Amino acid sequence: MSRILTQEGLKKLQEELEDRKSRLRQEIAEAIREAKEQGDLSENAEYSEAKHQQNENETRIMELESMLKEATVVEKTSGSTSVQIGSLVALDCKGKEMRFTIVGTNEVNPAEGLISSDSPFGRALMGRSKDEHVEIDVPAGKLKCVVKSVS
Repeated sequence: MSRILTQEGLKKLQEELEDRKSRLRQEIAEAIREAKEQGDLSENAEYSEAKHQQNENETRIMELESMLKEATVVEKTSGSTSVQIGSLVALDCKGKEMRFTIVGTNEVNPAEGLISSDSPFGRALMGRSKDEHVEIDVPAGKLKCVVKSVS
C-alpha cells in the first residue's frame, strides 16, 4: 500500500525517525540504566516507565520505517492552476475565508490547516480551479464555497 506524501511530509518523517533512533533511544537507555542502579526492578516504577517508553519508541520507529519504505512523494505540478496534493487553497465559505494545504493521509494536521486529499473537503476540492463553486459535505449538510486561489 503506497503512502502519498509531500516533500515536506517526507522530510518531517525522516527527521522524526532520525531523532527517535539517536537522541530518544539514548535518553531512554540512560533512564533504564539509572533505574537499574536503584536496585529491585520488580517494584521500580521508573524502570517500568522507561521500558514502556522504550517499547513505544521502538514501535514508532518501525511504523516510520514502514511509512518511508512505502512512501510515494507527490510533487505539485508547477504552474498548475487546479487543486492537487501540495496545493494551498483559499476558500470563501459564506463570507468566511478558509485556507488549507492538501496533503496525503499521513500528514494530516487540521490545526495547521493540513487536510487530506481523502477527506470530504479534500475530495471536493481536488481538481478545482480558482473561482469555481464547490459544495462540501459536512455533518450539518452541504457547505457552499468558492475557490479564491490555488497555489
